[in-house]
Amino acid sequence: MPVATVFENLEDGMTIDEIVEQFAVTREQVKAVLDFAARSLQTSNRR
Repeated sequence: MPVATVFENLEDGMTIDEIVEQFAVTREQVKAVLDFAARSLQTSNRR
């Protein structure tokens, strides 16, 4: 599943649980993507 799909579906109002059900990924995988994005944004803001 492309990472962009996670963000697109969250933007469209899906919950993490709905994404897990729809795309056969784990809650931990979705949270890992979100955690990575948050850390990336923090790093880019420090520059």
